[in-house]
Amino acid sequence: MTFRICLLTALALLAEPLAAQGNLPPAPYAYTELADPAQEREARELMETLRCLTCQSQSIADSDAAMAGDMRHQVRTRIAAGESPDHIREWMVARYGDYISYEPRLAATTWPLFALPVLLLVLSGLIVWRRMGARRGE
Repeated sequence: MTFRICLLTALALLAEPLAAQGNLPPAPYAYTELADPAQEREARELMETLRCLTCQSQSIADSDAAMAGDMRHQVRTRIAAGESPDHIREWMVARYGDYISYEPRLAATTWPLFALPVLLLVLSGLIVWRRMGARRGE
């Protein structure tokens, strides 16, 4: 009986921080546009090219996930501070990994993304060429 009480108490203590996370207010710039239209346009263009890590199928501009809101806040805050979109993208990739970007850069970890389609195209061309050559010989 004492073990059950200890276990239930431990579970309750662990569940409390998880429940509290849902009660946090959104970041200030998560849903508020920047006052300067040019800066907001830069922020929007950048947000369209960054992937929401929670949804994985939407950009952070389109996602309603809390994490996407925090990321929108980061983008807008940094744009308002005068950082360039390229610098912000680099910071986001360094923080969250290459997967966050819809526009992957050529690097040691991403080169297969660029090389594999070319390799498959060459391989399929060789297969078709050999089969066509074999049929002509029949």
